[in-house]
Amino acid sequence: MPELPEVTALAAFLDGRLAGATLDRVYFPAFHALKTADPPYTELVGRQVESVGRRGKYVVLTVSPASAEGAGADDGAGRLHVVVHLALGGWVRVLDKLPDPAPPRGKGYVAARFGFVRGEQTTGVDLTEAGTWKRLAVWIVRRLEDIPPIAELGPEPLEDEFTLEKFRSLLNKRQQIKGLLRNQKIIAGIGNAYSDEILHVAKLSPFAVASTLDDEETARLYTALRETLEGATAEAVGRPPEDLKDEKRASMRVHRRTGEACPVCGDTIREVTFSDSALQYCPTCQTGGKILADRTTSKFLK
Repeated sequence: MPELPEVTALAAFLDGRLAGATLDRVYFPAFHALKTADPPYTELVGRQVESVGRRGKYVVLTVSPASAEGAGADDGAGRLHVVVHLALGGWVRVLDKLPDPAPPRGKGYVAARFGFVRGEQTTGVDLTEAGTWKRLAVWIVRRLEDIPPIAELGPEPLEDEFTLEKFRSLLNKRQQIKGLLRNQKIIAGIGNAYSDEILHVAKLSPFAVASTLDDEETARLYTALRETLEGATAEAVGRPPEDLKDEKRASMRVHRRTGEACPVCGDTIREVTFSDSALQYCPTCQTGGKILADRTTSKFLK
């Protein structure tokens, strides 16, 4: 699933391509991907793109009011937001032409299609999804807070307001630190991959309990979180969408590196598998040499 660095880079790429463009057409070949009915998606046509940004793991495309008379009609001054959650298998395909209503056969599963015009430049944007579980979601709303998962998001970890003191206040829970970092209601934008990376940099076990971390461990984790996300974001921004997934995989230290050598100490990277996910870690760097049991009910092998 795309996380904060990739979604930031994707939003930046789309903003550079689409800001100032007029939304010329909108299609939903997979209508179930559209999670809202009011306002209708047809109201997007003819509006100008003001910006493309990010909140948590969501891409947010903001379009202007339909007319000057519409400004001030609601809390968003008549603007609408197209909010996209790419889920596990979703991604974006950018084309140099306006799209047809339905994708041609053999081009993969397309959930939604958008066409934009900016001067002589035409752009098609397909929201695609691989795999059998179709969870990609699109909302069209007047206010971002109208989407419950966004209204419940925790703070953004790279904002200036996300200080060490703020971070420390979030760790007052008897919850494994791996799960806390992934909890979008506590911290927005971190998922399975970057929580593995952050914990490896911080030299902490994924099974460590958040509320038991001492001041030194908390400071180390905070620094690892900020530096890992800042570094990954810097590497990702400027790359086209088709390169972002490969860049993410190539830059990982432990995530999806099971059986390989740890780049820090040379120990073998291990894995713990759950029903719908897996985590990776280095025993020497993170657990004092102990091998975590590969089952959800135990913390360590006896």
